Amino acid sequence: MKNRIGIIVIFVLIFCLVLGGSLTANGAETKKIVVGAKDFTEQYVLGNMISLLLQENGFKVEEKFGTAAAITRAALISGQIDLMPDYTGTASAVYFKYPEKINDPVELYERVKKDDLEQNNMVWMGRTSFNNTYALAIKKDMINEMGTTISSLAEYVNKDPEKVLFAVNHTFYEREHDGIFAMAKFYGMNILRKNVKAMDTGLTYEAINRNQVNVAMVFGTDAKLKKFNLLVLEDDKNFFPIYNISIVIRKDVLDKYPEIEKILLPITTLIDTEAMINLNYEVDGNGKPARIVAEEFLKEKGLIK
Repeated sequence: MKNRIGIIVIFVLIFCLVLGGSLTANGAETKKIVVGAKDFTEQYVLGNMISLLLQENGFKVEEKFGTAAAITRAALISGQIDLMPDYTGTASAVYFKYPEKINDPVELYERVKKDDLEQNNMVWMGRTSFNNTYALAIKKDMINEMGTTISSLAEYVNKDPEKVLFAVNHTFYEREHDGIFAMAKFYGMNILRKNVKAMDTGLTYEAINRNQVNVAMVFGTDAKLKKFNLLVLEDDKNFFPIYNISIVIRKDVLDKYPEIEKILLPITTLIDTEAMINLNYEVDGNGKPARIVAEEFLKEKGLIK
């Protein structure tokens, strides 16, 4: 009899521990959520912002940051994470492989949002104005000669193709449909293949800074743009794909916690291109931890205490 009572007591204690683990001190249910982010600076900053905003609003957050793009997306689909910052351009080119290029950012966002909800039960919440896509940059002291657009660069190159050197990463060099040579054809720019130097992404900035090339392939919100004081040329004919950020969340999670959409809205409404470059620079240029950078920004905006 004593053994039976002991067993019952143990089961009751286990039940209470399990139940207590999901309740707060006042008996309310603990709101648990898992935030994911990819493995580069911008994602670390945005992932931390998501985490901090949710924590400020009573969520218990687990972070799974620093995974490769494909792994992070797979984790979202499989339910290992609940939400993540992601790019409309990645969805277009990788997830859905749209055969046509959509140049309008709103149209692209709405299509991606519709397709991911219908096919995968994912909800895309909001869209940033900044666009972290491929871009071409020049030194600012070359503006008078090269102009501020890719069209004006094309005019400059075509006057004397031999003298203009380009630095691009290996992917942009090799991509057939949206790489350097496709871009040149699109803009009517007579680039000489021998004058295009392929290298690792970070080295393109170093090459132009050291005057080894005249034009560098960059990314639209990279901290090195500020570090090396470069001008991003306007893609005035909309060749490059659009990479706006959205917060992507599993529908079942949003249905359970609908308040999340309003909580995270400031991320997609307050961060423009200049702000994102500055945030990335604080990490890559000044060596601050991404979490501190995210926290300082949110405190400055009055979003967390």
